[in-house]
Amino acid sequence: MNLILQGIHTDRAAIERLAAMADAKNIVTIHDHAYRCEDISYTEEIKAHIEAESFAAKLDAAFVPPKLVLSDFKLVAMDMDSTLITIECIDEIADMQGLKPQVAAITEAAMRGEIEFRESLTRRVALLEGLDASALQRVYDERLQLSMGAETMLAAVKAAGLKTLLVSGGFTFFTDRMKTRLGLDVTHSNVLEIRDGKLTGRVVNGIVDAEEKKATVERVCAAMGITPAEAIVMGDGANDLKMMDIAGLSVAFRAKPVVRAQADAALNFVGLDGILALFA
Repeated sequence: MNLILQGIHTDRAAIERLAAMADAKNIVTIHDHAYRCEDISYTEEIKAHIEAESFAAKLDAAFVPPKLVLSDFKLVAMDMDSTLITIECIDEIADMQGLKPQVAAITEAAMRGEIEFRESLTRRVALLEGLDASALQRVYDERLQLSMGAETMLAAVKAAGLKTLLVSGGFTFFTDRMKTRLGLDVTHSNVLEIRDGKLTGRVVNGIVDAEEKKATVERVCAAMGITPAEAIVMGDGANDLKMMDIAGLSVAFRAKPVVRAQADAALNFVGLDGILALFA
């Protein structure tokens, strides 16, 4: 196994200390703030110790097989809210109603896995009833920002020949725009019902919950003639765990502890382009 260490800022002494914990035979500089520690000693105990120490040092640590290359994979599937983009769109829509604290509290509980996603979405969307639909465009124009490193990551995966899937428990208003803006191949999300220019407080055509996210990854893989083992899946909340579980490589991005614990790799500090160092 190799150990990849990276951060926004890195201290060589900290890198060497962590490499020594893993008995690394060699340290290779990938770029100014990313390093590959080669031929390490690997046990679950060592892994847990290094992950705790690296987190305290604001470094991301990932254990990867040697000679792993991006072209080993054929698809990157991503969650949208708080993964591809920095916001939770429903929280910002709720802010237009003066209801952000109430909705955000439900969002957080769902992300931690404390409330089943389908129930949480139904409750949150119901609070939006009567809101002018123009609020959606305002959120897109005024608040939606891509996560750090998103465009660099997408350019690299496309250059390597991978297809892209954005599968979200959010809304088509935003995923449709992300598809056009970023040149994504496939998107799938929830449809907010709008009547007479107002949100009705309901979604139509089913809810994209954890099971539907998993099924979407499976459908897209099947259409491509590949298996989920050839997919990289990135997410941040409990609703992403089922699709991450079937992936060849699962990546937790700025994720809740329950998600970090189950992912193959966690990016807590670097941007989305941090996945590229795993293949360097």
